[in-house]
Amino acid sequence: MFTDEQTDLIAFFDKNKENLLIEWGNSTVISKGDPYLGEIQENAKALLNVVLTMHQMTNEEILAMLEHLAKKISHERVMANINIGDFVYNVNLGRTVLYSYLSKTGIPWPDLQESMNKINFCFDKFLYFAVSFYTEAKNKIIEEKTMFIDSTHQDRLTLLGQMTSSFIHEFRNPLTSVQGFIQLLKADYPNMKYLEIISSELDQLNFRISQFLLLSKKELIGKEKSDFNMNKLIDEVLNFLYPSILDGKVKINKDLCEDITLNGYADEIRQVFINIIFNAIDVLNHHVHENPTINIVSFLKDNQHITIDISNNGPMIPAELQETIFEPFFTTKKLGTGLGLFVCKEIIEKHKGEMFCDSKPEKTTFSLTLPLATDSKICE
Repeated sequence: MFTDEQTDLIAFFDKNKENLLIEWGNSTVISKGDPYLGEIQENAKALLNVVLTMHQMTNEEILAMLEHLAKKISHERVMANINIGDFVYNVNLGRTVLYSYLSKTGIPWPDLQESMNKINFCFDKFLYFAVSFYTEAKNKIIEEKTMFIDSTHQDRLTLLGQMTSSFIHEFRNPLTSVQGFIQLLKADYPNMKYLEIISSELDQLNFRISQFLLLSKKELIGKEKSDFNMNKLIDEVLNFLYPSILDGKVKINKDLCEDITLNGYADEIRQVFINIIFNAIDVLNHHVHENPTINIVSFLKDNQHITIDISNNGPMIPAELQETIFEPFFTTKKLGTGLGLFVCKEIIEKHKGEMFCDSKPEKTTFSLTLPLATDSKICE
């Protein structure tokens, strides 16, 4: 049984429903490109019908109808790719219009309180269902896109790995022959100029090839970890890159802890140092600077880890790129592969370490943190 106020309210809204819908429709925010433009008025009418017949239903029945309607509309909003904020705004406009009509019923406000509470219940539950379904559907789309992107990257890496096997075989055989003949020339003509430079350039070429090899093979058969001196390794790298350092007139400053021993694959860590320092030299060579400088500093992070900071005073890397630069195939160089820093990060993480970049005007730092070998001496 309805109360007299409820009966009067039902009759009033039944009489003014069309005007209410027109006023609601005239004030809503609707995008011109919305593919569900024709459905918006019907959806508003369906929601209003639930509200206007709420006195004839139990709360369970109201919730079932609101949930069904919200699921339909949220799907349309997702497919239309419309801002959910506009949708929430439009729904609340309907509530506002409904309240404005309540003041015209002539029913005293205290007598309308129960009906107003139920109206709020309907609108609040509808919005809760709609936003929940919308968010769930949007998250699903994002997950699917992320999976597709990840799969695409993985496919590219797999293809690259397959190409690498053939590339390494075809390229390294003649490269080994050339290096062998260089050694013979050194033996026969020890005073011949430029042989050291040629040998060094071939070593750098061999290093670039190894970067591709690391993408196709995470571990090499028969390869074992060993202890090695970090400072000695850095010195080897600087000697290896000496022609490039000299050509670029780059000043190298070192401030390293003594007697630091690491455990892992020395050749891979060597490649990391070569790649980062060579990139720094390349950056400094391409940007005019009065005093191109690279600083290499190491310090204990704790009793179990060492951090090596490799800094240069070249231009700042934009903040939005400081994470992106570690992604595969990302490069700012015209002839770059986009693999160098990606490979470096892979190697460091394989050694249970961390690598990140911090760039400010006039100072860009690549920080590497690696675990110490168990018998490593602690520098003061």
